[in-house]
Amino acid sequence: MVLITLVIAILGFLSPSSRGSLSTAMLMLYIVFGFSAGYNAAYNYHSFGGTSLRRIITLTTLCVPGICCTLLLLVNLCLIVANSSAAAPIGTLLGVIALWFVISIPLTVAGGYFGYKRKTADPPVRVNQIPRQIPEQPWYLRTIPSALMGGILSFGAIFIELYFIMNSIWFHKVYYVFGFLFIVFIILILTTAEVTVLLTYFHLCAEDYRWQWRSIYTAGASSFYVFLYGVLFYFSRLRLASYASLIIYFGWMITACLLFFILTGAIGFVASNMFVRRIYGAIKID
Repeated sequence: MVLITLVIAILGFLSPSSRGSLSTAMLMLYIVFGFSAGYNAAYNYHSFGGTSLRRIITLTTLCVPGICCTLLLLVNLCLIVANSSAAAPIGTLLGVIALWFVISIPLTVAGGYFGYKRKTADPPVRVNQIPRQIPEQPWYLRTIPSALMGGILSFGAIFIELYFIMNSIWFHKVYYVFGFLFIVFIILILTTAEVTVLLTYFHLCAEDYRWQWRSIYTAGASSFYVFLYGVLFYFSRLRLASYASLIIYFGWMITACLLFFILTGAIGFVASNMFVRRIYGAIKID
């Protein structure tokens, strides 16, 4: 979805002077891509032995949109209480929620059904039914240290461009360089995939086979550094005194970091999954 949005912006279909066109296009693409989300979620869930189609469809349908809508509704409620003019009208919020329930949820359910019915790929090697005991891991391969090490490398690929994006959003400047942003996004994908694959390889060498969630945490940890950068940007560049401005800034930052975590986590998981299947598929058993 992000890649298609950037391609549309590069081709000139989204005018930078129209500040609402980019967010509207992203919202519409997110709704349309509900089918792809349900399809891929159900297929991967089934590939790893999941049996509850209802559970995965419910989580895919409600988890991310539900958290984002809840955060934005809380932000809007606080703005209404503070009598701020930045509060969104109730009709707009109801319209977005209606699009979610009327279009996005049915598309996600349909995609989940077809994804679950698709034949899954066989494991490259025979899987043991009894889990092996995992030996004591070095401190740098534990969940939090490895995630923080992997996240800072992905963040390093985007922090310069992040400065210009933050300036454009909070200082009401027009952002034109979508071509350069596209290149930075490709670099982010490659960096996140390579770092996650490398740490997955280290975990497997240490006889820790629990790479699935580790790959998501490792790749998604860059969102933690994005949030820290947002805090630094607020106190060094903005210093907004009003209560409403504080709510708007950190409400949107938390929402953006959540979505960035999901984006980078998905990249890391897909890259690690392909890597694990490739290396174990190369094993020749006589």
